[in-house]
Amino acid sequence: MSIAWHEIRDHLMFSSSTLGFQHTFDELRRSSEPLAHFADPAALLDTLQVGSRGPDEKNRILVALVRAAQSGDEAADCALTLMLLALWPGLDAVRRRSTWRRIGTGDEVASEILARASEAIRCLDLQRVNWIASTILRNIERDLIRTRQREDRHQSLRSEADPDEIPTDDQASANASSALLHRDLVRIVGKDSDLVIRVAVDGFSQAEVASELGLSEAATRKRYQRATRRLRDVLREFR
Repeated sequence: MSIAWHEIRDHLMFSSSTLGFQHTFDELRRSSEPLAHFADPAALLDTLQVGSRGPDEKNRILVALVRAAQSGDEAADCALTLMLLALWPGLDAVRRRSTWRRIGTGDEVASEILARASEAIRCLDLQRVNWIASTILRNIERDLIRTRQREDRHQSLRSEADPDEIPTDDQASANASSALLHRDLVRIVGKDSDLVIRVAVDGFSQAEVASELGLSEAATRKRYQRATRRLRDVLREFR
């Protein structure tokens, strides 16, 4: 029987609220300075998801959780659960975009994202990564897309030249259209083209993109507003 996406989160939340989990969390925060002042998992998650702390401080907390998740001791599962919950808004955004792209059924996408997220957390090379959340989320989404593209290519090679299997002109030109869009945006808004694409096309929130680019939310908002104003001005010239 399949488990709905929201039920996975409910299960993780329930696990994090048990007395045994709290005891393990107490051990975890005693051994990690960035986690020391959080009284319980709820306070930690609130800080990471809606708190007023800056990106650098939140990233230090995530680094501590990843280290604990990779430790292999009794606190590893506790840290992994907290990482999954901390990343949940971003994972949910990846799930929605992956479903929209028809990468798989809802259950397939949910299962794949959860498995890839757990593996990414346990295998992340902290010596090579600067921004924990954005790196994990970006890699998961990239790998989902690449896997689907590889499967499509294999299916195309196996299939006969059935008219129903032949890609439409729209499908064949999708990648070219994306490249043209990026080229045009670079010409119009310069270095903010990737920011515009991530928000307006890929569906990321400005907060997610801010974390990915290592910017404050305020700076990201101003740059996005400036870029969209420039786009509107250019469009008016064609009227």
